[in-house]
Amino acid sequence: MRYSAARFSHHALRPFMSSSQEDSIMAADSGHVFPIPPHLTRHGAVGKPRRPDGDPVAELKQITRFEPIPNPAPQQLAVPFSVFDPARSKAAESAGKLVFHCVGDVGGVNGAATQQAIADAMEEQLTTAKAADKPAFFYVLGDLVYFNGQQRLYKQEFYEPYQYYRALIFAIPGNHDGDTHVRKGDEPDTEPSLFGFFQNFCDSAPRHASPYRMSMTQPYPYWTLEAPFVSIIGLYSNVEGSLDARGRSDQQFFLEAQLKAAAKDKRLLVTVHHPPYSLDSAHGGCPDILNALERAFQASGRTPDAVLSGHVHNYQRFSVGSSKLPYIVAGAGGYAHDARSMHKVQKNLRAKTKDKAKPKPIQTTLEGVVLETYHDEEPGFLRITVSKRSIDFEYYLVPFDDSPVTLFDTFSV
Repeated sequence: MRYSAARFSHHALRPFMSSSQEDSIMAADSGHVFPIPPHLTRHGAVGKPRRPDGDPVAELKQITRFEPIPNPAPQQLAVPFSVFDPARSKAAESAGKLVFHCVGDVGGVNGAATQQAIADAMEEQLTTAKAADKPAFFYVLGDLVYFNGQQRLYKQEFYEPYQYYRALIFAIPGNHDGDTHVRKGDEPDTEPSLFGFFQNFCDSAPRHASPYRMSMTQPYPYWTLEAPFVSIIGLYSNVEGSLDARGRSDQQFFLEAQLKAAAKDKRLLVTVHHPPYSLDSAHGGCPDILNALERAFQASGRTPDAVLSGHVHNYQRFSVGSSKLPYIVAGAGGYAHDARSMHKVQKNLRAKTKDKAKPKPIQTTLEGVVLETYHDEEPGFLRITVSKRSIDFEYYLVPFDDSPVTLFDTFSV
């Protein structure tokens, strides 16, 4: 599935801006280096138009903020799971399958109840499953803490909620893990971008980050986990949904190289915080990420078995192209603390899919892109089982009203 260049042609000169550049260019009365779109005046933005119903990709932004990763990338960015947990890696190989949990947007800054309920549900699966079915780890799709990724927030929003989850937790960062712009009324953020993420997930050696859990030693914010039966390429989509700064291609080249190098006899997943497709009414899919993925798939000659994202606080499952490639949004991991804070699918589309138990598939405005199902009322998490034969996905709902955890969606590739 490819985009026509004409759709985004008027954004061709869209620059990446530092904070100071962004402020100055928005204050300028003249001398703009890009066309002023209809919703901008000489005083800046006066709102933005809503996407048409069924359009799963947002328009490119005129000005995109980019926070450089403060530390250089190491040479080795792919790490075997056996390096982190030899026993569970060996157990998965013996069982002939790997099971793990996955969801994004977990930080319970609005209160820990929802995040804790999801953690408890995952813990229940971890402790009660038969040995071969026990999840080997939890993989977070970004936004671990809110709103600026500070180190001091990890105790309350990460270590405390998962203190009884007795398996490793891996992660990619989300926009709130790297953002240094504070909201009105928040304390100043004096740390470099991604400081908390590096301290807790990219440490030079395991240390007691809390009484319950050691820090992780992932190589970098973007990296590849080589697990039994599956390679998981994790990307960092920065603060506004882009892999690289203007004029750079470091992460793009990493993605293409990892796709080319991925073992043909293993399954392949790509994770990235900002979703390429979304029919929610707030964000929409991220065009920079979509284009980056499509370029990498074409250049490498390799397409993953699925793409997993967060950022949007609901669950959506798209199928794309003739191969029905799944693009999954799973961003209701704890930040959204009530039904109103969930990101709703576009209003008119929701009205046409009233069967809450299992919404009907929605054909988007893009040929070959179908929203197969969604749930935007309650939080939940993914349980993923990988074998040589297939990848089996299960999405569980954890209702706000403390009703029993239920299986909402299941599919295989």
